[in-house]
Amino acid sequence: MTVAGVLLAAGAGRRYGMPKALARHGGRLFVERAAETLREGGCDPVVVVLGAAADRVRAEAMLGNAIVVDNPEWPSGMGSSLGAGLRATLPLGVDSALVLLVDLPGVTPAAVRRVAALASPDALVMAGYGPRRGHPVLLGREHWAGVAAAATGDVGARPYLAAHGAAVRVVPCDDVADDRDVDTPEEHTGSHA
Repeated sequence: MTVAGVLLAAGAGRRYGMPKALARHGGRLFVERAAETLREGGCDPVVVVLGAAADRVRAEAMLGNAIVVDNPEWPSGMGSSLGAGLRATLPLGVDSALVLLVDLPGVTPAAVRRVAALASPDALVMAGYGPRRGHPVLLGREHWAGVAAAATGDVGARPYLAAHGAAVRVVPCDDVADDRDVDTPEEHTGSHA
């Protein structure tokens, strides 16, 4: 089964004070690290959705052969970026899209591989961290239209996944990854760094 990585990196990072795509972790931009995590986890191709400071991200980030997509609706929230990423993935002929947010530096290629291993056109898979469900999230092609329709404002796939709860598989990843997001520079320099 083929899996495209969809990296959502369009937000302005209001609480962070700058677009998180341009924040640095371990000497690299968040957006570079996340795209590499998807690639190393077996996703091919990788689609990167940009919005805030898109020109600057393009100029500064080394994204290799990633397909870079602009989301002009990025101020409306993550939902429009998810929709833009899925629309860009549609003509690529892959079975599933594995979605990752740019501000999760603790997600590893091992977690991506685990979740991606369940790829199929009808897959709905979330990574599990103890009792929590989180990223990466795998969406089979058959669900893309429904996910995109349900993703509005700052809400991504969660409502769609909740509505299809019985079909969602959870893959434990807490032994190989940490999906806590970095919302402020203090969090970044604290326990998440």
